Amino acid sequence: MTHTLSGKKVAFLLTDGYEDSELTSPWQAVTDAGASAVLVSPELGTLTGKNGHTQEADVRAAEATSNNFDALVLPGGVVNADHLRMSADAVAFAHAFFQDHKPVGVICHGAWLLIEADVVRGRELTSYPSLKTDLLNAGANWVDEEVIVDSGLVSSRTPDDLLAFNAKLVEEISEGEHEGQTP
Repeated sequence: MTHTLSGKKVAFLLTDGYEDSELTSPWQAVTDAGASAVLVSPELGTLTGKNGHTQEADVRAAEATSNNFDALVLPGGVVNADHLRMSADAVAFAHAFFQDHKPVGVICHGAWLLIEADVVRGRELTSYPSLKTDLLNAGANWVDEEVIVDSGLVSSRTPDDLLAFNAKLVEEISEGEHEGQTP
C-alpha cells in the first residue's frame, strides 16, 4: 500500500555529528511521499554529519513548535544524540510531539533524547544495542528488532534497518495523530 504525505510537514531534529544516512534516507522517504521536511537544530548554520554530509538548519529548536509540524524524526549518531539531550530546547521540542499525540520516528542513538524527554516509560521500542540498559532503566520495554511501532512511535536500531524504518515512518505519519502517543 502506498501512503501519501501530501500537505504534511515533518521536522528533523539534529545537530553536528548525526549519522548521515539516518537523516538523508528518511528525509528522502518523507519528501518522496509528498511531505515537506524541515531541519530543526539548537543553532542555525551548516550541520555536518559524522561522514561529511552537510545541511543547513532551517529553524532553531527554541523557536520551533510542534504545532507547526505533523511529525518528528530523530536521526542517531552518538555525538548528535549526546549533544541534543543536553539542549533544553531540543528536549522540550521532542516532548511536545508526545503531548500532541503526533508520530515520532527515532533511530539508533536518537533514543537518548527521548529518555531525557521522559517519554519512553511503558513504551516498546528498539535502538542501537548499547542503549538497551539506558532504555530499560528509563522504563521502556526494549526489543531487538529492525523496526518497532508503538502507538505512533517508530524506532529502529541502525542504518541497516532504514528500509523498514522508512516504510513504517511514512505509514505512521500518513495515519496522523495517535491517541496512545503520550508522554
